[in-house]
Amino acid sequence: MEKPRRGIQSVEIGTQLLVALGRHVAPMALRDLGKAAGVPVGKAHPYLVSFLKVGFVVQDSAGRYELGPLALQLGLAKLQRLDPIKEASPLIEALASETEQSIAVAVWGNFGPTVVRLEEPIHPLHVNLRTGTVMSLAYTATGRLFAAYLPPKVVEKMMVDDLARLRGPAGGRGTEELSQSQLEALLVETRMHGMSRTLGQPIPGIDAFCAPVFDSTHNIVLGITAMGPEATFDSDWEGRVAVPLRACALEISRRLGYVPPEVPAARG
Repeated sequence: MEKPRRGIQSVEIGTQLLVALGRHVAPMALRDLGKAAGVPVGKAHPYLVSFLKVGFVVQDSAGRYELGPLALQLGLAKLQRLDPIKEASPLIEALASETEQSIAVAVWGNFGPTVVRLEEPIHPLHVNLRTGTVMSLAYTATGRLFAAYLPPKVVEKMMVDDLARLRGPAGGRGTEELSQSQLEALLVETRMHGMSRTLGQPIPGIDAFCAPVFDSTHNIVLGITAMGPEATFDSDWEGRVAVPLRACALEISRRLGYVPPEVPAARG
């Protein structure tokens, strides 16, 4: 076991104050800030004096504190260095191991949702999927996820082409044709559950979930897809595939600076 490393307690306390400031949109009074950070007011004040001197925080005319220009500079510097695929890679390896399913990472490319990383479990899934594969917008979990979270103007032309392709001479090879109203209902379902799902389509016998990864501006940057044979794939929205997949996507989003919107408290 790794020995716990000794740190500097004052740095950790100061960080608690900065994190508390970062979680609040409006400037905070010293008393409120100390309470939110779990630091006594008398102990918090010297930290804030030092943070004021270096520009980590600023004060408004009422003496309330908020994050300052140095915090912004450091945040922007980190954002410029972020690589969503790099951040996702170690987490999807663990996800493939935990779920024992194939995991694909997709980005939005010039031709639609495109697989850029594929992580296979111990027993690989024998389907025609590889890095560079462009996924159907209408008929795959990956495609529906991007269709649900990208602006309609971005996907509408490609969606029309995708639906028309199934009606062409080649057909959908057994894929059930979707109407526009059916597709819209599936996109609503995707937003409601925070992930998309396909059951036995477009490949018979293969089920899939796809969860979104968002960046600091709440834009979708990746789709994380888990797929496997229906005989061993738990397709329940709160099952042993969906839950860790959702948690994995959220953790990658968090590493990219995404802050989930607060859920309003239920009224009694």
